Amino acid sequence: MAIRLPRIVSSKKVPKSYFAVYVGENQKRFVIPVSFLNQPSFQDLLGMSQEEFGYSHPTGGLPIPCNEDTFLEVTSRL
Repeated sequence: MAIRLPRIVSSKKVPKSYFAVYVGENQKRFVIPVSFLNQPSFQDLLGMSQEEFGYSHPTGGLPIPCNEDTFLEVTSRL
């Protein structure tokens, strides 16, 4: 059973202690807690992002190069 993460669709504001990521081919925007940054499984996703996109993110959010189902599976365990 996957837990749906909060995401912001129409608003550009990100709540304090959260950050935006863009996932999948359609770059779906999710807003997730910064506490995920400490988790090894999320750090693996960050490594994939760095390898594919480097450190420049003009959208203001972090692109994650995986499909939405994989992202939701990883983050639902955090």
